[in-house]
Amino acid sequence: MFIVQSYAVAVGFCVVTMVCWGSWANTQKLASKSWSFQLFYWDYAIGVVLLSLLFGLTLGSMGAEGRGFIPDLQQASSAALTSAFVGGVVFNIANLLIVAAIDIAGMAVAFPVGIGIALVLGVVVNYFAVPVGNPILLFSGVALVVVAIVLDALAYRGLSSDRQQTPTKGIVLSIAAGVLMGFFYRFVAASMSLDFANPEAGQMTPYAAVFVFAVGVLSSNFLWNTIFMYRPFKGDPVSYSDYWRQGNARLHLVGVLGGVIWCTGMSFNILASEQAGYAVSYGLGQGATMVAAFWGVVIWKEFDGAPTTSQKLLKWMFLSFFLGLGIIILSRV
Repeated sequence: MFIVQSYAVAVGFCVVTMVCWGSWANTQKLASKSWSFQLFYWDYAIGVVLLSLLFGLTLGSMGAEGRGFIPDLQQASSAALTSAFVGGVVFNIANLLIVAAIDIAGMAVAFPVGIGIALVLGVVVNYFAVPVGNPILLFSGVALVVVAIVLDALAYRGLSSDRQQTPTKGIVLSIAAGVLMGFFYRFVAASMSLDFANPEAGQMTPYAAVFVFAVGVLSSNFLWNTIFMYRPFKGDPVSYSDYWRQGNARLHLVGVLGGVIWCTGMSFNILASEQAGYAVSYGLGQGATMVAAFWGVVIWKEFDGAPTTSQKLLKWMFLSFFLGLGIIILSRV
């Protein structure tokens, strides 16, 4: 299977993760406004599974190093399979909450708040599980990200006040999603061997772990997304029949594309984790917050007409993110 061999390449993979995780939600924006995010999310989950399977049968089955994708799945212990699967279940409810928050508050708020909190928790949890890197630099970088989260929240509060809207529900959903999102990665990491080239028996390598995780995402959709369909936070309830009656090829493909984009980032991040360490790899990947905020501010114009104070706060937010992510990178050098 393909394995990342150096820290420099691992950082590059994490940058790809950053772009993918910060951009997949744009596919929801590209879908029709009449196509609810709950219906969109079924295709997204299918896209996650398809990409993980494609990578497993290609990159995960080539070369002489490590274990091939199919043999790896066959030898995995029930504990490893369960851990990766649970990671998918936890991620799914967190991600559904993030999507709901985007629908209510916009990308420029939902991602910085939700994923920013997930970054802090995820780095802490994964560092103490497998302590790799300089903790002073690592947590200093995380602290700067926290500052960026606060600045973004203040900027949105000014925007909401100016437009006489309340972001409370969107922010609450973002916080709940962030807390849950901070823990899913540890379940996946716990299912994998620390040595990808010479994996221990019972533990999985990245491709099998991501595939089982993806199956957990799709399977739990029948629970989590069904709840969101019939008890939505915003808008009218939708039914399974709406998926078939209202959908068309374009809408379904856009949703699948969203899942493919996100899972590409997940796969690259897990592959990078051996060289970068789980805490650093996850932390860099969640720099997606900055990418998503860029989309929301620059492309989707969510802050057009915002007061000058909000605009200034956004500039400081981006600066804090850049500095924080740079320090996180240095923590492993």
